[in-house]
Amino acid sequence: MKKILTSIIAFALLPLAAQAQTPAPKAWNELTPEKVQALKAKADPARGEAVFVACVGCHRKEATGRSSGAYPRLAGQHATVLIKQMLDIYSGLRTNPKMKDYVEDHLSDPRDIADAAAYLSALPIPADAIGRGPGIAAGSGKTLYDRDCAHCHGSNGEGDAAKFYPMVAAQHYRYLLREMHYIRDGDRGNSNPDMVKVIKPYHEDDLTALADYMSSLPPPKK
Repeated sequence: MKKILTSIIAFALLPLAAQAQTPAPKAWNELTPEKVQALKAKADPARGEAVFVACVGCHRKEATGRSSGAYPRLAGQHATVLIKQMLDIYSGLRTNPKMKDYVEDHLSDPRDIADAAAYLSALPIPADAIGRGPGIAAGSGKTLYDRDCAHCHGSNGEGDAAKFYPMVAAQHYRYLLREMHYIRDGDRGNSNPDMVKVIKPYHEDDLTALADYMSSLPPPKK
């Protein structure tokens, strides 16, 4: 984990000198001071468990979320992804008013975010707690995924911690479907522009098939 964070920070800091001379548009994953602090923090998973207590009412004690899609499965997700998303919500970059109140009340300190992310990323992913799709469109969803998504999210949906790409395997079907709607329609706020371009022409059947396939992928091995 330490090596991953070091490479992330080193890579992100390279263009800062050029940016100081020529103002650039805000990047998808801007390296804010809060994000640097959270990424560099010596995270304490035990302390993160205590921090996460305030979140179990929605995300559940095992951080498995809800199969209804109201709340995602956080267990096993990359710590870098969790840090980015929590800070994006805190800053208002990602649109999530309900979660924003919780982050402001319980996760305003970057160290708290780092600790919670370390705790959550180490949790196991119980396959039987995932809300899978109907399964009837998984075949066409695989075709779309292999063509458009695997390059970033991995051939098995494992994501990429160093690039802040989330693990999508074993995520709740209804949550995946909802978030893809938000991304396609411009309602999420912090969407990766590259993903927006890919998903923009998708019709409803495409989104349904893709969510069906991703939810059926088994949890990647650590």
